[in-house]
Amino acid sequence: MTSVWGELLGSELPVVAAPMAGGPGVPALVAAVTSAGGFAFLAAGYKTPEAMRTEMDQLRRHAIPFGVNVFVPNAVPIDVDAFRRYARDLAAEARPYGIELAADPVVDDDHWNDKIDLLLQDPVPVVSFTFGLPGKAVVSALRRAGSRVLVTVTNEAEARAAREQGVDGLVAQGADAGGHSGTHTPGEPATPVTLERLTGQVVRATGLPVVVAGGVTEARQVRDLIGAGASAVMVGTLLLRTDESGASQPHKDALVDPAFTETVMTHAFTGRPARALRNGFVDRHQAGAPLGYPAVHHLTRPLRAAAVAAGDTDRAHLWAGTGYRRAPAGPARDVVTALASAL
Repeated sequence: MTSVWGELLGSELPVVAAPMAGGPGVPALVAAVTSAGGFAFLAAGYKTPEAMRTEMDQLRRHAIPFGVNVFVPNAVPIDVDAFRRYARDLAAEARPYGIELAADPVVDDDHWNDKIDLLLQDPVPVVSFTFGLPGKAVVSALRRAGSRVLVTVTNEAEARAAREQGVDGLVAQGADAGGHSGTHTPGEPATPVTLERLTGQVVRATGLPVVVAGGVTEARQVRDLIGAGASAVMVGTLLLRTDESGASQPHKDALVDPAFTETVMTHAFTGRPARALRNGFVDRHQAGAPLGYPAVHHLTRPLRAAAVAAGDTDRAHLWAGTGYRRAPAGPARDVVTALASAL
């Protein structure tokens, strides 16, 4: 008998590797999770369509099934004066690296149309979307091309709206998840609820298969969430320190550095709420940072890249969920096997 996650994802186990944009979610990690019986997503975010195709081709050469996650254009408007004020505030942070920050906001759609065209011409088993709704026409076209379509939601209202677009399933992201929140309304984040409660709310509201994400670190959580109605469980932070992860070494090291004692939700790095290890940059700039994605993302990106290259974890963005201390080193296969051990 085919399992719900088997029908939705085609995987042996209900364990999914999150699409971690910006470096961690490399093809080697996708391959390792898949070979262990799980399912994994490539992250299309921040990549050119050409780079996206290269990674897809790399996995296909080895006959590895995978999904692709795409950022939905959902720009958060930013006041030009607020942007310039923040750029001036950050000038001292950039000066040690010889970086001159942008004077005016840059807003783009992350190659939205080209990425959708690529996925229609070269379909993958599953396409997921984050930051908003892709539109009924996009959902229908991808499904006709043979892909199953998922949308990330953070509350019941978003889940109902996604269902109306004809999606095959949902990714319900809890507040404990690391990295960017998938909220459709960045300026009005949802009230945090437990992952178990969010699972129940979304399942009951939509009747769709639901992959749940946010702070999962143990096999018993996977068992309990499946028991609460989830079709599968997604993890990201738990895979950051694995051998196959593409996360930078400073990022991996910070997850076990006792100097970092907590995670916080912050929009200081990108202008969109994201959970990260609390560091000096967050402390210095959270209060004055404006909302405004992707303008703030483009503003800080060269500074963040320079900080990572220099091993400067005081200025780097260190995405992490609340369970970051339990992220193990070693093969990704071991993480997948351990999470599924209580089923």
